[in-house]
Amino acid sequence: MIVQDLMDAMERIAPLKYAESWDKVGLHLGVADRAIGGPVLLTIDLTENVLEEALSKKAGAIVAYHPPIWNPLERLTDENHTQRIIRGAAEAGIAIYSPHTALDATPGGITDWLCEGLGSPRGEAVEGVIAGDCRALSPASGGDPSREVKVITFVPKAQVDHVRSALGTAGAGGLGNYKLCSFTTPGQGTFIPGEDSNPTIGTKGSLSRVDEDRLEMVCARRALPLVIETLKHLHPYEEPAYDIVELVPEPLRRVGSGRRLTLDQPASMGDLIDRLKGHLGRSRMRYALAGDDRPFRTVGVVPGSGASLLDLARREGCDVFITGEMTHHEVMAARQAGVSILLAGHTNTERGYLPRLEAQLQEHCPKIETIISQNDRDCLVVG
Repeated sequence: MIVQDLMDAMERIAPLKYAESWDKVGLHLGVADRAIGGPVLLTIDLTENVLEEALSKKAGAIVAYHPPIWNPLERLTDENHTQRIIRGAAEAGIAIYSPHTALDATPGGITDWLCEGLGSPRGEAVEGVIAGDCRALSPASGGDPSREVKVITFVPKAQVDHVRSALGTAGAGGLGNYKLCSFTTPGQGTFIPGEDSNPTIGTKGSLSRVDEDRLEMVCARRALPLVIETLKHLHPYEEPAYDIVELVPEPLRRVGSGRRLTLDQPASMGDLIDRLKGHLGRSRMRYALAGDDRPFRTVGVVPGSGASLLDLARREGCDVFITGEMTHHEVMAARQAGVSILLAGHTNTERGYLPRLEAQLQEHCPKIETIISQNDRDCLVVG
């Protein structure tokens, strides 16, 4: 295996395009074409203890969910733990990759995994089964990359097929497995050729009316320059009329930050706590009720630290918000806004996903040898 194999497998599991714009995802250390000389260690936090474990296991790479390099490093010394970790990994030839919010946002990722546990009796969640309607709180943008813009032009009826074929050759009109996709609408065009013109149709100085078809075709932004050049070159008119319309990216309902989970059966806070305890293997959790412990149906779910999505969850009708951690004042504000809070611990909402990530890596890259870190644990202890 080489580092690129690991990167390709992780890209299939958690495409980096789904990560938040502020995030530091991807390859943090290593060279894509260099061999991975040992197993791949999976961890939530890359601490010095985890690095010691990687060294003892002769790991060739580490997949660290939380990005180990967040702020730019000005030097690699023993000055602080981040420098020691990165320098130590580099000296040992260990590559480091971080998926972070891409793994949260992707279908079947960490957030969906949490939702699986919330909709099922304690400890009985089934992979891929969420008991309720589940969609992203903040949908990612995606869809067909070949339909980023639409080109509209107006062509005499007799030449429409010729222009359509030319634009298709240049890269327009592709929709998935289909080519030369277009739409035409009949109409009438008017123009007055100027004295310096060389009109294909019409007379200089006189108003001309021509039966034309409005021809519409989508294309990728990267193909647009060639499509326009082809249009100008092969259109029968000396000065063809055309419009370029930028299309809104398609929102992906099941991909993106956070989830809005509408449970099939309403559940009390006590029910939700019991389910999450079983799913995460935890004995204690913190919660704050905005009112009575009535049955709740609409739940906002964000792994880790999710306070930034609280207002969006409230606007989306969530009456309970489940995340890893929030500050005192954030919890108070949520209660005053009528939203109950359940806090399961930052990394507690993430660490239980590592076995599933291990299985996915082995599926996508059978040559890979993986190890889940035993030194990776929550830094906060409940006494």
